[in-house]
This record gives sequence, C-alpha cells and structure tokens, in this order.
Amino acid sequence: MKPLGPVPNTFSDKNGILAIDDEDAEALVARAGRTPLFVYSRALIRTRVARLRAALPAEIALHYAVKANPYKPVLETLLEDVDGFDIASGGELDLVVAAGIDPRQVSFAGPGKRDDELFKAIGLGVTLNVESENEARRALRLAEAAGRPPRIAIRVNPEFDLKGSGMKMGGGAKPFGLDAERVPALVREVVAGGAEWRGFHIFAGSQALSAEHIIETQAQTLQLAARLAEQGGAGCPHLNLGGGFGIPYFPGDEPLDLERVGAALAERLAVRPAVLAETRMCLELGRYLVGEAGVYLTRIVDRKVSHGEVFLITDGGMHHQLAASGNFGTVVRRNYPVAIASRFGAPVEEEASVVGCLCTPLDRLADKAGLPRAEVGDLVAVFCAGAYGATASPMQFLGQGPAAELMV
Repeated sequence: MKPLGPVPNTFSDKNGILAIDDEDAEALVARAGRTPLFVYSRALIRTRVARLRAALPAEIALHYAVKANPYKPVLETLLEDVDGFDIASGGELDLVVAAGIDPRQVSFAGPGKRDDELFKAIGLGVTLNVESENEARRALRLAEAAGRPPRIAIRVNPEFDLKGSGMKMGGGAKPFGLDAERVPALVREVVAGGAEWRGFHIFAGSQALSAEHIIETQAQTLQLAARLAEQGGAGCPHLNLGGGFGIPYFPGDEPLDLERVGAALAERLAVRPAVLAETRMCLELGRYLVGEAGVYLTRIVDRKVSHGEVFLITDGGMHHQLAASGNFGTVVRRNYPVAIASRFGAPVEEEASVVGCLCTPLDRLADKAGLPRAEVGDLVAVFCAGAYGATASPMQFLGQGPAAELMV
C-alpha cells in the first residue's frame, strides 16, 4: 500500500460520515444537488486568518492571492478579513470588482499584461507590479491616455530563491520580475515619468513547509528591499514580502511552524534598516489561507477488479483536481489526503486506487491506498482542495464541465 497524505485535523465524522462545519457530506451534496462538489468552510478560512493575525507582527498586512481560489463567496469572505488582494490577470480584476473589492486594495502582477488590462487597471487605481522596463514604459504611456498617474511597484527577481519551495519564483533567469541590479534605474525612470511610486514586490517561492527557509528568505528580502530603496533614491512606501507558506499535502509533510516564522519576522523588523522605517509591509498568501478549508466530494459510480487490483471509479477526477492527480507541478506522484467520506474514520480493509471518469491513465486521485471497503454510491473526499482546484484544472477536458461549488 502507498500512504495517503495527512487529513487536516479540522474535520470529524457525524454518524460515520465526514462532517464539514457539523454538516455531513451527504447533506451537503443534497444541498448542492449533485457531485462532483467543492465545499469550502468559511469558519476554517476565518480561523486561519485569525491564527495568522495572532502569530505575525501587527504591522504586517495580509493580502490574498486570488489565483488560489477566485470563487466569489471566498472573495466576499476574505473582503472582511484581509487587507488587500493580489491578482494576475484582467479576468481576476473583473472578479474582484464584482465581489465589491475596492480596486485601490488590489495589486496586479504577471509577466504578460496586455495593454487593455493595464489601461483598465490604471483607470481603477490598481497598483501595477511591473515586471520589465518595457511594461513600465507601456504603463506610463497608457496612463497619459487614461488621464491619471499609474500606481507602480516593481516586481523584483531576487538573487535568491526560497529553499525547499514547491515552486521557485526567484533566483537566476526567470520570466518573473526585473533582475535586481536593473531595478534602481527603473525606479528613477517611473518616478520621473510621473507615476505614484508604490515600492517593491519580491516573491521568491511558494509552498514551503520549513520555517527556517522562510525566515531566511524574509531576512534576505528585507535586506534586498533596503538596498534597492537606497539605490533607487525614492524609498519604499510599500513592500510585498511574498508568501510561500505551504500546507501539508503528502505523506510525511509536517505543518509550517507559523509562530516561529512570526517571532523571527518581528525580530527582523525591530532592527530593520532606516530606509524601511516607514515602509508598509504585507504578506501575499493564497493556499495557506484557503487550501485546507476546501474538500472535493465525488461519488463512486463503479467498482472493478483488474488483475487483482481494486479500482474505485468516480464521477469526478483530474479535470477538477489536477494537482491531486499528480499532474500539476510534481515530478514524482504521491497521494493527496483522500478518504471514503461515507465511511469516515472506519479502519482500512483493502488496497484500492481511486480513479476518475476520464479516458486517460493520468486520471488517478489515489494510488494503491489503504481504505475502508467502498461500494458504488459511496462518496470519496479529497482534502486540501480549497486552493488550485476548480480553476487550476482542465474542467472542459472531454466535455466534462465544472464541478459544483458551495460555501458553508
């Protein structure tokens, strides 16, 4: 048997069925009217925000990375709980505006912004995290047509990356941000061009579980921001420290020691360089805020045995949960946290693979896992489904279409 990832300890059973916010999975499916279904817990999102607020220095603002989960009820929930929103496309800009978010709370990153996206963002007062000299110059030209100065920060490609991160966003040749040595000259250019100078965005990596590595990266980020602020001659009104906080997905993963990270950051801020004394700082977090608050529910439609191996075939699959299938950024496939929701907490009785309904061998949600015996009609739960699930998966593959979504 291959081990499963750790199920978050925030879930329990209700009469032997997985419960989410004290409502059992079958009742939630009945409310939604169908499977497959993503369920997101408002209470768990807010609990995570509260824990962050308690652990981090009070001056650190929290921003939500919309790419993690742009579902409107998620955005509306976080509107009350976070200080800003970070987007990566004009489409996400439309989504945050529709959710009632003030565009002046929004920053816009991404290496391939189109002119129409830039123009609209400038008109709404969004902060542009520009990623090249060319993009900055386009923004300045478009601002003349818009009749208002652009709010510009520079996304920096740092000399370092976030060690142990699942996805490295800095260090070496990258399509993201401007190489650090070229930043000071661009600062002077955008300020001279009439932009409202907003500071730096320095994002070195994501999905890290090591407090030590995050602490090291945050220290390097503060040093780099101070150096660039001095060399650019315009200070640093705002600093996006990035994020990178990971959640446990796979066997052997341990939760991030958040309190250790917060204490170390407080110590660093107490001795920060003078040029950063008035800088407002934020952390940009996506999956850490919403990932563990989501569960994907899919129903078993067939049970078959092939060459002695049991396959539980569901009505969902990788078209909704690409990451759980092992096809989204992982080299070696490992099992996500998966359980038989209809028999939650029951002992292991057999080895079985949970597969989806797609006609491809890539469509596998759990590989040779130890599970209670499950039958046609039982529900399967895939945990850590609150981030990079519905919108990060090929939902139209083979004409399958999207899953239902429900906030509880």
